[in-house]
Amino acid sequence: MINKVGQIMLYVNNQDACRDFWTEKAGFEVVSEVNMGEMRWIEVAPKGAATTIILHNKEAVAKMNPGMNLGTPSLMFFTDSFDTLYSELKNKSVKVGDIVNLPGGRVFNFADDEDNYFAVMESN
Repeated sequence: MINKVGQIMLYVNNQDACRDFWTEKAGFEVVSEVNMGEMRWIEVAPKGAATTIILHNKEAVAKMNPGMNLGTPSLMFFTDSFDTLYSELKNKSVKVGDIVNLPGGRVFNFADDEDNYFAVMESN
């Protein structure tokens, strides 16, 4: 059901400094910058790459998801069978979060048996 590792989410203290690192030192480009109230994220990637890195503000994410492990990057998987995957994970007793509507599409989180969280976004 998952057909692509779409994004790697990094939880950082200073998004602008991290953006500058990835663009000025690693040669990536900014794919997008989104501001939604308290939430802001910056998407960077090597030119033409299929997988991108999302720079999230660690403090803002911690407020939204207090139990989430922000010490390591998270993976964002893409699927073209969003509702089916959501139902299948729930039916297999996987810890699954609510479906959230974001500007890029619908998304939900799920955790493995060690409480490592992953996200799934509906691909268009």
